[in-house]
Amino acid sequence: MSFKSFLFAAVLLSTTAVFGQGKFVVKARDAYNSERYSEASELCSTAYTKMTRKGRQAKKMKGEMAFMAAESYRLTERFREANEWYDRAIILDYQDIVPEVFLYNAEMLLMMSEFEKAKENFNEYLKLVPNNERALAGLESCERNKEFVAEKTRHIVENQNTLNKKEFDMAPMFGDRKENKLYFSSSRDGATGKDKDPRTGELYMDLWISELDKKGNWTEPYLVVGEGINTEDNEGTVCFDARYKTMFFTRCPNVKKQNLGCDIWMSEAKGKNEWKEPVKLELKNHDSISVGHPCTMDGKYLIFASDMPGGYGGRDLWYTTYDRKAEKWSAPVNLGPEINTKGDELFPTFAVNGDLYFATNGRPGLGGLDIFKATRVGEENKWENPTNIGSPINGSANDYALIEKDERSGYFTSERKSVNGEYVPDIYSYFLPPNLFDLKVNVSELGNKQIKIEDVRVIVKGTDGSTWEGYTDEQGSVFWDKRPSADANYGDRYVNENTSYRITISKEGYHEDKEGSKFTTEELDYGQSFIIDMALLPKKPIRLPEVRYPLNQWTLLVDSTINSPDSLLFVYDLMNEYPGMVLELSSHTDSRGSNTANQKLSENRAKACYKYLVEEKGIDPRRLVPVGKGENEPRTIWKRGEEYLASQPADMEGVETIVLTEAYINQFKKSDPNVFTMLHQLNRRTEGRVLSMDFDPATAPAADPKLMEYVKYP
Repeated sequence: MSFKSFLFAAVLLSTTAVFGQGKFVVKARDAYNSERYSEASELCSTAYTKMTRKGRQAKKMKGEMAFMAAESYRLTERFREANEWYDRAIILDYQDIVPEVFLYNAEMLLMMSEFEKAKENFNEYLKLVPNNERALAGLESCERNKEFVAEKTRHIVENQNTLNKKEFDMAPMFGDRKENKLYFSSSRDGATGKDKDPRTGELYMDLWISELDKKGNWTEPYLVVGEGINTEDNEGTVCFDARYKTMFFTRCPNVKKQNLGCDIWMSEAKGKNEWKEPVKLELKNHDSISVGHPCTMDGKYLIFASDMPGGYGGRDLWYTTYDRKAEKWSAPVNLGPEINTKGDELFPTFAVNGDLYFATNGRPGLGGLDIFKATRVGEENKWENPTNIGSPINGSANDYALIEKDERSGYFTSERKSVNGEYVPDIYSYFLPPNLFDLKVNVSELGNKQIKIEDVRVIVKGTDGSTWEGYTDEQGSVFWDKRPSADANYGDRYVNENTSYRITISKEGYHEDKEGSKFTTEELDYGQSFIIDMALLPKKPIRLPEVRYPLNQWTLLVDSTINSPDSLLFVYDLMNEYPGMVLELSSHTDSRGSNTANQKLSENRAKACYKYLVEEKGIDPRRLVPVGKGENEPRTIWKRGEEYLASQPADMEGVETIVLTEAYINQFKKSDPNVFTMLHQLNRRTEGRVLSMDFDPATAPAADPKLMEYVKYP
């Protein structure tokens, strides 16, 4: 007897007592290796319970049964049971043989939202397999979970109860241009095959159709009609060309004791609701390779998922093109590292705009397979920058196979926890409700926001053709949100998405605001309350901010108390805001000094303002008319109690109107010199008066050059 044979015999004798029920192990291994996972989960569990852990070989064998039981549960969507069996395998140190025990257990914990335990297992795996991309992505998923949840979108997700049964229902796809037919795969009762798939424990999946009724509800599904479409094998994940005349779908055969992979089949339409005998696409060089989950826009360029050699790990997305001359599909090409990872990439579909949706567990997400969206590069068949579409479409369990109805709604498959606590693939819908906008317009007097204007006519016009109007209340405001009744053209809101609006206001006694104000909801991906402050110019003198001059001079005064040029910026801004405005700038003096001298002084002060705005700020000189008023037009002010008010208050109760004549001011010369001085200062002012609001630079006459010259003073 050789040493090798002797050693084997010794080991066999020492372990006979440990697993005397070796037939249980043999059956468990056979079921597991044949991918009969539903059966294997029970057989591995039974074998585990009949074994002792005494001795190194027994411990290893028991750990193997625990690991295979866990894997069988994981691959049949029973995540909590899988987690429990991974824990048993870890207790038996099976990670020393298969380090992925930590990785897979961490992924189960992540799917059950047990993030701290998941992080521990990811880190333990990284100790054994440093820098593993899948583990690093899982660890980042745990760290970023709160971020994903906090950035939850406004999508409304609903289980399509009228479509789903207690069995597996998955991978929806529209089957006609009007999107009135929905194809999907299901293992429900009524399938073609009567046997159960030993992998899932469910009936073999078939292709089913549901149609929308006149009320917009999905009707009871029925089997797709066509010879050789549904068989005793698994059929699923269907797609169509642009004309819906060619159908591609996945078929996964199950032949006992043969490791056969899935294939993509193609069928042509036969009449309105029937399909011809399908043919298999020759895309692989070995029967054990799987190709499936086809996706196409034109029927000539096909993206699919496969575990064929040459990928980046797990299952990758590949593409093939149809050669019409050769009448065959080209050799598959990998979509590359922009899309594929060390994990699995599955269930590709195209967005309405040509972007690519797919599911992966190789990038940071919320758990299990998450749906990502990659942006199409120009008109090329190339996609980049995959982005997780986030919660609530993605959840902690597997989410995949999303199809868009339009840019706001669609369907997808999710294995999220059901009401009875099970993780079963179901079809869900999603819908992004419109952003809600409202509008409030506040109207005040130009230069004095304290004065609110009532009964202003406010007209709003949208680029979508909508128009409406209203009048401001006593607070100078008018508000719109929801229309009294829905409008067939513009919905039930006044302000809608992707629209620009222009607001104009008018009232008798005020200059018309021809330019108005604008706002837009274009490119806004959130709701907003628009508050637009507007002003009307009264047809009366405009009080400008105070401009001061040295005694008997017209130089714009700048000292510790005032910066007169800055005060004129009000005029500059006003002229820019109203490009059609022509403004008279009138300067006034107090009544002290001779009338003739005051007239010349006021003219030069008005010209000083004029020259600054034209020469320093670039205002068209034809839009300004400087006028000296001398002492001839005393100012009107208001008095409440002992307080003098430079601006008219909104509430005039108990307020006295006063004209600052020389006689009125002189009464305070001896009794209250401070008031006497202050009232004279109020008379020294520069005001504006609107001459017109329709300035046209093309037709306006030239400005008088003498306006730039000061008059001789005194």
